[in-house]
Amino acid sequence: MVYVALLRGINVGGNNKVDMKILKQAFEAAGMEQVVTYINSGNIVFVDQSRTHGELAALLEDVIYTTFHLRIRVLIRSLDDFEALMRELPASWTNDQEMKSEVLFLWEEINQASILEQLVWKPELEDVRYVAGAILYAIDRQHAARGSLNKLVGTKMYKLMTIRNLNTTRKLYDLMKAAAEASK
Repeated sequence: MVYVALLRGINVGGNNKVDMKILKQAFEAAGMEQVVTYINSGNIVFVDQSRTHGELAALLEDVIYTTFHLRIRVLIRSLDDFEALMRELPASWTNDQEMKSEVLFLWEEINQASILEQLVWKPELEDVRYVAGAILYAIDRQHAARGSLNKLVGTKMYKLMTIRNLNTTRKLYDLMKAAAEASK
């Protein structure tokens, strides 16, 4: 099965520094196959045939701690999870000079449709949608500073999610599809 590990809070503002080459080697040593890292913010695509999401998260959190002495949460999503997400993600959304689009990947503690009721957002400026495992977020770039996403930072809820911009999310999906093709 093809997975992506989404690491929360690494290589941000000079904190929790993780060398992606060393991380790749550590994943391989732990038995992951076809390991590919993408950008420096903690995105690792890999293949594993025998473990569950929970087993993988626990194993990889231990690997990161052993290798880097950092307690980093790892969120695991399968290719099937990503395919479901991509079906719900509007094709018209972009992440460019015109629009800012993000995917807020949720840990199980807050992974429920009612999460939207806990968010304070501005429907006149923002498009916010729940899909299984994530919140999809889009706003016109000119209004981004007024958006509610900025107010999430530092909250209890914020610590239970990891955010990727739309371009990164789409690229991870492409990498996962390539890994699945290579596994055939």
